[in-house]
Amino acid sequence: MGSGDSPGGPEPGPGGAEPGPAGGPPRVSTYLYPWDVVGDPDAASRLVSAGFRHVVLAAAYHSVRAATPRHPRHRFVLAETAALYRPARQGVWAGRRLCPLEAPWAGAEDSFAQAVRFLEAAGLRVSAWVVLTHNSALGRRQRDLVVRNCFGDSYEWALCPANEEVREYAALLSAEAVRGLALEGISLEACGQLGAEHGGHHEKSAGAYTPLASQILSICCCDACRRAWSVQGLDPGATVQALREASEIAQHEAGAGATPEDCLGAPLAAQLLACRQRHADALLEQVHGELHDSGVRPRISLHAQSDPWATGASPGLTPTSAQRAEAVLVPVDPTSARSGEVIAAARRSVPAGVKVAAYVNLLGPVEPAEFGAHAGRLIEAGPDELHLYHFGLANDKQLALFSALASMSS
Repeated sequence: MGSGDSPGGPEPGPGGAEPGPAGGPPRVSTYLYPWDVVGDPDAASRLVSAGFRHVVLAAAYHSVRAATPRHPRHRFVLAETAALYRPARQGVWAGRRLCPLEAPWAGAEDSFAQAVRFLEAAGLRVSAWVVLTHNSALGRRQRDLVVRNCFGDSYEWALCPANEEVREYAALLSAEAVRGLALEGISLEACGQLGAEHGGHHEKSAGAYTPLASQILSICCCDACRRAWSVQGLDPGATVQALREASEIAQHEAGAGATPEDCLGAPLAAQLLACRQRHADALLEQVHGELHDSGVRPRISLHAQSDPWATGASPGLTPTSAQRAEAVLVPVDPTSARSGEVIAAARRSVPAGVKVAAYVNLLGPVEPAEFGAHAGRLIEAGPDELHLYHFGLANDKQLALFSALASMSS
């Protein structure tokens, strides 16, 4: 089988996960949306034929226009808003400002559960893929709960975890996504703060700001964050002004390799980062607690990066966040020589016993003739797991790369 596990391999460990053999090939998973499965009788057999035994299926996801190249009924799905692909129970969400929206485009009322059962019937092991703080529809409705930069611009796509309401929403969303299903695990995306970068609308901001300026413009200045600064002894007004000045330095004067510490000064940068990290830790702790309180203990995979200033779908690790996960997923480029460096940095950032997983996007411009060498370097870097994005979006040429990487890992 292409997952790196043989039929006579080790028994599942806690949470239904199979421990990878020391020094052995990485376990391989691939990603799907519910609509890739619902209504396609060949979806499961296609996965098995490609060599997969582990699937990560979206249970709560942001808005997207998705291609479906092999579905027998459609070629595109337009998910107009972020949604939970389970019924939103009135008794759970009543009276809350943040509650998940319905998904009439999904093909079934409980499309996630329907897809899970279909895949499990074919012998596949399924984890839930849950996106927590990326929700433009809710952000537009509750602008007081979103990230705001030092110039007062609101990032409607980014719910700020400094707000208790956001953390409660994320925790409930996670528990409701997996309730009543015997899943292998849960993959937590955007479990932290998003920032300035956002691929959406007709994006017209690419390249406008240096990477460092984007980091400064990703430091949240919402009311909840300002209150937290005050508790730390910072003056909110002076801090916002310092951030504005730092954004100009980062845009025009900062040299290559410069960091927020260089623009802001180490003491202020440390306080602002510590504030963000406390809120990220509180978010993950509440998600963890809600899952356990509901009687669910899935294997947790955390989308993250070693850079503590990173924001977005894979936010920066805090000093303790990896301790609450069984695996940390770090985004890598399958054709970059830096993949090994990214894996090595993640290994240094997580405690012993926590798996390091490479989150690999195979949908970009990858030449098949060059892919073998790139894939070999990626595997040699030694990730414990490979998470391949995204099986449902892949065309036939790209799908061959999925199968090739799965077979190389077996």
